[in-house]
Amino acid sequence: MKKIILSALAILLCFGAFAQLPKTSTSKYFEIRKYIAHPGKLPDLIKRFEDHTRHLFEKAGMENIVYFVPEENTDNSLTYILGYPDEAAREKSWEIFLNDPVWKKAYEESRVNGPLVKSIEQTFMVLAPELNDTPIPTGSGIFQMRTYHCFPGKIENIQARFRDHTRALFEKQGLKNYPYWLTVEKDGAQPKLIYLLGHDSKEAFNAAFDRFRTDPEWIKARDASEESGKIVEKVDAVFFNTLPFSPMK
Repeated sequence: MKKIILSALAILLCFGAFAQLPKTSTSKYFEIRKYIAHPGKLPDLIKRFEDHTRHLFEKAGMENIVYFVPEENTDNSLTYILGYPDEAAREKSWEIFLNDPVWKKAYEESRVNGPLVKSIEQTFMVLAPELNDTPIPTGSGIFQMRTYHCFPGKIENIQARFRDHTRALFEKQGLKNYPYWLTVEKDGAQPKLIYLLGHDSKEAFNAAFDRFRTDPEWIKARDASEESGKIVEKVDAVFFNTLPFSPMK
């Protein structure tokens, strides 16, 4: 009997570990949506997403990727990422969602004491070629979203450096590589590289990134990649904490 109980426990533990693995995303077109909430309304906005919005997104054919708030939330914001099969599917899904009677009811009920959202910022993206060939990790305590603005004509150079060196050197220091994207610029401008890095805590992240920056392998790879000129003009980096209902953690 003891052996049977132990065997059953082992099966449950294995299943539990398996159940925590993220599903494989089939999306090809992505959207970052940043909501600036009215003062005092962020908790209500988060609750609306938890109780209604995210489920209705899925009902309309969208994929919930991640939901998080900035670690230093000075602008009272919520940021999330959705996935779609393509741009046309995105438009169709939003049409279905916005016309869903269940959504309309939830939306109006949430605004009884005033509107929740002050403004919305959108960024559209596709997966960066050759930078998403490894499984999505799990279990990060904090994320950093990093946006690379490259000098003109250098976007392929930054992709090559990440493909051949940077990602592996991140992992060497304990940083976790999450998806890498290229922005879709409607005006034909050069795309930006956007990606997520994770670690157990902000302190662990900063320590790992400091080790990365001073790693002789990284310095050698960086200098070799910039023989014909600098690649990156500036980097925007923001720490995020995921919300409890976020699929990616």
